[in-house]
Amino acid sequence: MELSLIYTIIGFGLAGWSVIGNDSIQTLGTFIASKQKWFKWYTLAASASFVMILALTWGWYAYDGDISYGRLTRIPYQEIQWYHAVAPGILLLLTRVGIPVSTTFLVLSAFASTVVLEKMLIKSVVGYGLAAIVAYIAWILISKLINEKFDEVSDKWIGFWRNSVWVTSGWLWWVWLSHDVANIAVYLPRQLSPTLLITVMTYFTVLLFYIFYIHGGPIQKVVLDKTGTRYARSATIINVIYAAVLFYFKELNDLPMSTTWVFVGLLCGRELAISTMNKDYKFKYVFPLIGKDFIKMIFGLSVSVGIVLAIHYIIIPNNWF
Repeated sequence: MELSLIYTIIGFGLAGWSVIGNDSIQTLGTFIASKQKWFKWYTLAASASFVMILALTWGWYAYDGDISYGRLTRIPYQEIQWYHAVAPGILLLLTRVGIPVSTTFLVLSAFASTVVLEKMLIKSVVGYGLAAIVAYIAWILISKLINEKFDEVSDKWIGFWRNSVWVTSGWLWWVWLSHDVANIAVYLPRQLSPTLLITVMTYFTVLLFYIFYIHGGPIQKVVLDKTGTRYARSATIINVIYAAVLFYFKELNDLPMSTTWVFVGLLCGRELAISTMNKDYKFKYVFPLIGKDFIKMIFGLSVSVGIVLAIHYIIIPNNWF
């Protein structure tokens, strides 16, 4: 077996594990938090797997065999080397300690040029800011109607909000996959055969069942730390706004971006809005939460930049390895 094929298998395996174990919780975290009390983990996992299979199949059909939804247009396929396989390995280590690192930066930085990485960073920063602003305004308005510190829902609306979580989680999960599956598909040919497509979906399904089995893992704490994320009503609102922002950037252009930054920006704006409208929820409680997440993101970005600089200015030019 050629070394390139070995690196491809290792890189794809680690990238899949890292993306599903890290980034998917941004999308499925509120779904898990609000539903695990009412449904078995394998029922939730089966639902997420079903949507994932539909999303990947549609991407494969609509984009001529490309499950990345055209996100890799500016990153052409290249022969996989050892340093491509190292990137998701680093991500996996950071994920295990609960750091919400951007998979897009850590994985794609090993493939992208510095120019593309710079554009990805700009788009992600704009995404963070826009998500924070939209969330702040939205939850200022929402806070005038409901108090998300408590799950105060009348009996006649309970069924509506619980069913809404299913629908909005499915939409968000689909839109998120259209962004972040590129972080795994970058290791694969841009046109997948039906056999390879089935293999990929099988692997993803196994990973999803494991993540639901462990109830999200360490990254789930980022979601649970935030106000009211266990409530069906709050989960629904978060899903709708997050999905809308991601859909906007999906339609904007085909450049990859960090959904992690959008997710953390949304939670940041939400917490600031809730603290603004709730006298009992002081800013001194909010800033440690949002500040901790932001520092973790910057740390992950620093690692990503270090990877791309090492590849382009040390490893490749001098051919040390």
